[in-house]
This record gives sequence, C-alpha cells and structure tokens, in this order.
Amino acid sequence: MKKARYLLCFMLMFALALTGVAGEKKIASAAPVSANGRLQVKGRQIVNKKGKPFVIKGVSTHGIAWFPQYVNKKAFASLKKRGVNTVRLAMYTEEYGGYCNSGKAKQRELKKLLDDGVQAAKALGMYVIIDWHILSDGNPLKNKSQAKKFFQEVGRKYASYNNVLFEICNEPNGGDGNWTNIRKYAKQMIKTIRKVNQKAIIIVGTPTWSQDVDVAAQKPLEGKNIVYAFHFYAATHKENLRRKLTGAVKKGLPILVTEFGISEASGNGKISTSQGNRWMRLLNKYKIGRVCWNLSNKTESCALLKSSCRRVSGWKSSDFTKQGRWLWKQY
Repeated sequence: MKKARYLLCFMLMFALALTGVAGEKKIASAAPVSANGRLQVKGRQIVNKKGKPFVIKGVSTHGIAWFPQYVNKKAFASLKKRGVNTVRLAMYTEEYGGYCNSGKAKQRELKKLLDDGVQAAKALGMYVIIDWHILSDGNPLKNKSQAKKFFQEVGRKYASYNNVLFEICNEPNGGDGNWTNIRKYAKQMIKTIRKVNQKAIIIVGTPTWSQDVDVAAQKPLEGKNIVYAFHFYAATHKENLRRKLTGAVKKGLPILVTEFGISEASGNGKISTSQGNRWMRLLNKYKIGRVCWNLSNKTESCALLKSSCRRVSGWKSSDFTKQGRWLWKQY
C-alpha cells in the first residue's frame, strides 16, 4: 500500500515537472510579434496591441552591402535566443556600395537583401527596422527623390506586415543636417509612406548624428506613430547627452535609440561598461527601446563579434567581443 502511494506521489510530481518544463519552453519560444502585435505610439511611449509599453531590444546589422552574410534566419534566431526582439537592417545611402550611388542592378540586390531580412524576422516573429542609413550625405534632402521612390515601394510592399518599422534618415549631420531641413524631408517621407502604409511606425532622425532630440522636442512633427531617433556611444557620450534625452522625454517626445554602443563615438577605441550601465538604467527608467550597433566581425570595438569569428549564426560566448558579452547581460 505504501509503495502504491509513493508511486502515485512520484507520478504526480513528475507530471507537474513536465508541465512546468513545457510552460517554460512555451514562454521561451514565444514570438514577440505574435505576443504584442503591431506596435504603435501612445503619448511618448511605444506600446503593443493592448496599449502596454513595449521595449524594443534590438541589434543592428552593419552596412548590409558590406556584411550581407549576417542577414539570415539562423543568425536572427541566434539573436532571438539571447533576448533580441528586433533587427535593424542598415542600408547605407552614399558610402561605398550605398543605395544612392549604385546602379539599378545593385539596388535590386540591396532590396532583395532587405526582403530576406524582413522575411526572416517575420518567420521568427521578430520586429524589423528598415534603415535608410544616411551618413556622409548629412542633409537628408540631398537624396530626397531616391528616398521617396524607395519608401513608396517598401511602404506599399510591407503595408500588411505588422512587424516592419521605417527609419527614414539615420544620422543627419553638418550645417545642412539641421532640424529645419530634417522636418522638410520628414514631412515628405511621412506623406509618401502614409499614402501606401497607414500604420507602420516611422522613425525620424535628429540633428547632430541623431543626438539633438531636445531640438526636435521644441517643434515635433504632426502625425501618428512617429518616433525620434537618438544615438549614443557610452565611452564618449555621458551626462550632458543624458540630460538632453531626459529633457526631451519630459517634454513628451517619443524616442527610440536606434543605435548605441559602449565604445567611443567613432565606433572604435576604448569601451566603458560603467557608462553603458548608466545609460541602460536611464532607458529602463523611461521604458525606451534600444538597438545596439553592430552585428559584424569588423575589427572595431563596437562590433559584437570578434574579428576571428567566422560563424554567421549559432555563436558561442567565446565568439563575442567585450561589448557583445556586456550586451547579453542587458538583454
């Protein structure tokens, strides 16, 4: 009789254990998009389909023309296992291999690569940012006509996708990359996208390499589902820039950190985990999303992978740089 009771207890405990494991596996495999739906902007917050704050925890590719090998489903799945819910696809506009200084064949190749990334993210239930990565062009108006055609095309193509966000100008900079010109450009791109895509979040860059969110907060754009880009590199950008971010947030500006690292602003040099930790505390306080730069094995401090790493997915801890190992503790 005792043996029967012991056996029954053991079987019940085993069944409960299996239920717990199954529950954990279900949670671990839950897709961010299926759980949260299409993201939107409510006040100064990015929220999910239920109106609850949603924190984007992303990783950006480096220029997809230079490191196309990381735009694949297995790579994104490896990121997802480490807590990443969003991938940013960075497509340079004027640098070598950039969209605006390439012929039609190369442009088709870049758009195919973007689509590969979008489809991979969709299959995994992850969000994806299509990034018009201006840098040396400085003033977003410079390539306005090409940007308009591009966003008209991708806006229409992904109108039914609930996981796609559009970043219309990565880092405006220089004298002509001021808020007046950015606003002119953004108004036209927003109008272009909204004609074919009513709901996707549109991310607008801000002056001085997307640092001057305080300037944007003084005269924000009109419209729904618009957020403003903010970038920082922790070893260079410290308390002064944190004050800018805090001030803009308190004015009600919705912000998304579409690029950050713990290196110097050059993307190289020393790293600062202590300053990085301060930034993370601030972003967590205001539930601000963030996307880390960058997924590549480029020989620089802000790359997530060591230059010796040849894997394009399924990475081990030993494959990551100091920044990479620090990032996984945050996500």
